Amino acid sequence: MRFLTTLIIAMTLMAMAVLTQAQESKMKDQNEVLAIINTMTTAFAKGDIDTVMSTYGQEAVVVGEPGKPVTGDSELRTMFASFVEAGVAFTYGAHEVVIAGDTALHLMQWTAPQPDGGEASALSVAVLRRQPDGGWKMVIDHPFGDTVMAPQ
Repeated sequence: MRFLTTLIIAMTLMAMAVLTQAQESKMKDQNEVLAIINTMTTAFAKGDIDTVMSTYGQEAVVVGEPGKPVTGDSELRTMFASFVEAGVAFTYGAHEVVIAGDTALHLMQWTAPQPDGGEASALSVAVLRRQPDGGWKMVIDHPFGDTVMAPQ
């Protein structure tokens, strides 16, 4: 009976260790995804297009305007540069990260002042993929992810 009790305790401790390790790995991945998002948004605010581009995968798609996805290095650079040149400034809200294997979903609300004195706001939806080196890069970035909710 004592052996069985010891065995149950040992198995419980091992299961707890595995769960703890899985939770730590999940938190590490979430923090790495948030770091990529932070790198992108900080670089964008500084007008550093090279660093902005470094946060995206090679075949990334960015919806810079609702209904108009952009892909390709030169096209993305041109789009980001035009936003920087126009003085677009964002304020970012809370983040949510959901990870399934090597794919991550990042959600965040943003607001930005408009030329007419008003304020625009939308839900940014980004999909990131784990890279062969273990890092994360955005592969889909849709800063207007809630436009499908707007009345037609």
